Amino acid sequence: MMNENDKTEILEPVETPAENITEPSKDGSRRPKWLPPLVAAVCAVILVAAGIIGWNAYSGAKLAEAKEACATAADTVRNNANEYNALLNGDAADAAAVKAEQVKDSKTVESLGKELKAMAPEYEGCVAENAQGLDAATVKLNEQADWYETHEKSLSKAVRAVAESKAAKRLDDAKTNLTAKLDEASKLLADSDGKVADNATRDALSNAIDAANGLKDGNDPAKIDGARKTLEDAINGVNASVQAKTDADAQAAAAAAAAAQAQAQAQSTYSGVSSYSGGAYRRTEGSTSGSNTYRGTTSGGSGPAAAAPKPNLNGAYGCGNSCTGKDDGYYHH
Repeated sequence: MMNENDKTEILEPVETPAENITEPSKDGSRRPKWLPPLVAAVCAVILVAAGIIGWNAYSGAKLAEAKEACATAADTVRNNANEYNALLNGDAADAAAVKAEQVKDSKTVESLGKELKAMAPEYEGCVAENAQGLDAATVKLNEQADWYETHEKSLSKAVRAVAESKAAKRLDDAKTNLTAKLDEASKLLADSDGKVADNATRDALSNAIDAANGLKDGNDPAKIDGARKTLEDAINGVNASVQAKTDADAQAAAAAAAAAQAQAQAQSTYSGVSSYSGGAYRRTEGSTSGSNTYRGTTSGGSGPAAAAPKPNLNGAYGCGNSCTGKDDGYYHH
């Protein structure tokens, strides 16, 4: 008979839900079935978060890169635009004032005019807020930078062409003017021989001609113009000397003519005829030899004296008290 103490209680097994039953792991430990999905979900969340973080990081880096590229392009545009505008408002403005008649080739002025009419692009800058917009702005800014660089070069070339053509025209004009002045000077030097008051002026003109001949084929318009000015001064000196001698000769001729006229008048002052009639003595202008004639009778006389021939006082202006009568009926000195 068994004792109550020896009785053994038989326990019934407890049922466990199937979902909570785990499979043995490789190391022999058992894990719940819900753990792997949870781990997978957590991993997914982590991956998504990491992706978001990575994307944000990438987007931020891309945005920063786009901003830097756009800023660089904007700086290039500003620099190129400043160089272009400096040329436009400086040398190009001066060249624009040059007229077609001031240059050797008028086409250079026309080309410059076309360059000055070019419309510069309107600057917008980096105003976008995302990388895509900034990239588009960068492309446009680079195009504007290229425009300013290209037109700065073409405008500079047009300005230089006008300046060179103007200089060529000035050189041609200087040579032409000097050649004409040389011809004038050479002719004056030949024509003025013996006709100047001071021959040193002709020496100066000759020296100026020699100096001008040595410069007329040069390429420095300033020196050529200087030679022409020296020639002009020398020409003026010779002309003044010629005029001085002409005036002096004219004065001398006038003085000689006046002296000759005075001498002629003095020689003819006492020429003519003198006569005495009726007790009076009278001189009558006539031939240069002249003759003195006595007309009338002597007072208180009669007879032979009264019948005597009339006195002929040849070459005398009258006897006065020095005349004496003779038996021949004539008065004698």
